[in-house]
Amino acid sequence: MKLLIKKTDDDGRLAKVPQFLTTDWTIDVVDEHDTQALTSGLASADAMISMEWSQAMPAAPRLRLLHLPGAGTDAVDFEAVPPAAAVCNVFEHETGIAEYVLATMLQWVIGLPRLEDSLRNGHWSGSHLFGPVHGELFGKTLGIVGYGRIGREVAKRAQAFGMRTLACSQTARDGDGFVDTVEPMSGLDTTLAQCDFVLLCMPLTKATESIIDDRRLSLMRKSAVIINVARGPLIDEAALYAACRERKIGGAIIDTWYRYPQEASEHCQPSRFPFEELDNVIMTPHASAWTDCLAPRRNRVIAENLDRLVRGEPLINVVRESIAPAHTAH
Repeated sequence: MKLLIKKTDDDGRLAKVPQFLTTDWTIDVVDEHDTQALTSGLASADAMISMEWSQAMPAAPRLRLLHLPGAGTDAVDFEAVPPAAAVCNVFEHETGIAEYVLATMLQWVIGLPRLEDSLRNGHWSGSHLFGPVHGELFGKTLGIVGYGRIGREVAKRAQAFGMRTLACSQTARDGDGFVDTVEPMSGLDTTLAQCDFVLLCMPLTKATESIIDDRRLSLMRKSAVIINVARGPLIDEAALYAACRERKIGGAIIDTWYRYPQEASEHCQPSRFPFEELDNVIMTPHASAWTDCLAPRRNRVIAENLDRLVRGEPLINVVRESIAPAHTAH
């Protein structure tokens, strides 16, 4: 069996996949910008690891599995994926993102960097001697928009801090003991008005793009903070900047953005608006999930699916089932 990996993905993030495999695979790395090499590689590939698949991809007559090395499917044109190929993704990022969300909410209410910087300079501002007081998460209300794997892990931790947690989900479900209420997306407006923090952790689709717009931002409390760990375009870019700059809301914690670096450079401003000039915004470079344990966990899942494919066992984390038999060369 032959596995194809793009050269841009051969940067260490998939290094442990071969170690976890228990079946026989030949692994080829192909430069996706070399059309001839990509065409040749896909002609005989049984599986490929890639976050992207477009109409421009060459024919892949033997492909039985397109495995995404992450969770998001917004860069996959499912109509272009060969019908014989199943599409699977991986998660395993819930723990890191949940810890990030709690850490940034704690930073927001306590302000540890400010307190430390002050004392390093000999100032006791924020102490019990001089004040001012800082806040607590206890008793605050967190709204989770998109209650899936990430939302559930955040809710578990928020519950331990004594927070009230509300959720809105596209998939109707009963409460699981970690949230106070689970509402359908039709209840989003009502939920927004009740929250001190609003967390977005839903997929980006045509239906969810700009789901948080100027109108919905205006429904939030003036002290409320919006947190985006999903995809930048879930929030209207201009509306978010204006809401933070004009203090229509308390501020924002932003980990996912509107602009990303090109391959050749790490330097890139993440928005066409100067969020970096605002003191009520915490900015991080899409780093919430990027922990030392993420890649090994994901590699193990990918390897398990490759083994399952060889053994003819049901795949896990299936986004789309194969819908036609694969071509077999004679």
